[in-house]
Amino acid sequence: MMSLLFKETYNSWLSKQISEEKNPRRQELLRKGLSHGTVTFLRSIWLPTIGNLDNLFPEYEVRDLNNRYRYLDLAYMPGGEKGCIEIQDYSSHARDVETGRFKDLCMKQALLTLDDWCFLPIAYLSIRDDPGVCKNLVLSFVGKFLSINMSSSSKLTWSEAETLRFARRLMRPFTATELSAHLLLSENRTRVILRSLITKSLLVVASGNQRYRTFRLNV
Repeated sequence: MMSLLFKETYNSWLSKQISEEKNPRRQELLRKGLSHGTVTFLRSIWLPTIGNLDNLFPEYEVRDLNNRYRYLDLAYMPGGEKGCIEIQDYSSHARDVETGRFKDLCMKQALLTLDDWCFLPIAYLSIRDDPGVCKNLVLSFVGKFLSINMSSSSKLTWSEAETLRFARRLMRPFTATELSAHLLLSENRTRVILRSLITKSLLVVASGNQRYRTFRLNV
C-alpha cells in the first residue's frame, strides 16, 4: 500500500512528467505507468533518503552509440549531469532471462557508460531484503553529482566549500553548532555562511521556521 504522502508526491511528479513530455514514445510509456520495481524503489528507498523526486526522469529516452533507442528506468540529471538507475528484477534479469536479452542488457550498460552515463544498478531483492544498504548506495550515488557541482564552482569561499564537503560526508541534516565546531568558527559567523549557501541554492533548511535549526544539502 502506498502511503498518502508518497502517493501524492508520486502522482504529482509523474503527471508533470507526462504533461511536459513532447516525445510521443516516452509519453506513451509514462501513461502506461512505471514498473512495480521502480515504484517500490522510489517509495522505499529514494524518497525516504533524498526527500524529493527532483531531477528524476522515468523511462528516459536516449540513443546509444549504436544509434538505438534506450529507455532508462530512472535518469538522474541534476544540472545536466547524466546518472542512470536501473532496477534489476530477479525473474527478468537473472533467473529466466534469455541469452540474447542478457547480452543486450550488458551491451546497453556498456554503450551508455561509454557515453558518460553513471550507472547505479539496484536489485529488486536488495530493495526488499537490504533497504539500508540501498539507501547508502543512493546517498553515495547522489554524492558523486554533488562532488561534480562543488568542484566546478569557483565562486565559493573556503568556508563555503568546506561546509558543502561537511554536509556531503554527513548526508543528513546538521546544526549550526555542529558546523561551527567543524569549521572552528563562531556560531554567528557560521550562520552567515549557511545563509549564503541557502541563497545560492546549495543548502536548504531542514527544520525550523522562525529560527532555522537544521540544514541539509539541496539534492
